[in-house]
Amino acid sequence: MKHDSLPAVVEQFSRSQPAVWEAYNQLGAAVAKAGPLDETTQRLLKLAIAIGGGREGAVRAHTRRGLRAGLSARELEQTALLAITTVGWPSAFAALCWVQEEIEKGQKTEQTGG
Repeated sequence: MKHDSLPAVVEQFSRSQPAVWEAYNQLGAAVAKAGPLDETTQRLLKLAIAIGGGREGAVRAHTRRGLRAGLSARELEQTALLAITTVGWPSAFAALCWVQEEIEKGQKTEQTGG
C-alpha cells in the first residue's frame, strides 16, 4: 500500500516498522490470491467484515478503497444495509452513516479535482 494513502498513524508505523509492515502486506496479497473470489467480492466482504466488527476506521478505509476500485455507492451502501438483520439496526445504521460520509467526501474530492 502506498504511504500517501495511509492515515498518519499507520504511515508512521509503516516507516518505523518496515519489516512488519511488509509482512502484513504480503499476507494480504497471499490471502487475496488464496481462492476464487474476484476483487469486487473481496472488497465487499472486507467492508462487511469491518461493519460486523464495528470498526469505524476499517469501514471508512474499505469504503474509500472500494470507491477507488470502481465500486458504486449503491453497492457499498447495500453492504451496510445487509448488516441490519445480522448486527442490528444501531450498528448497521452507524456503519451506513460512515459509508455515506466517505462517499460524500469522495464526491467532493472528485468535484474539486483533489
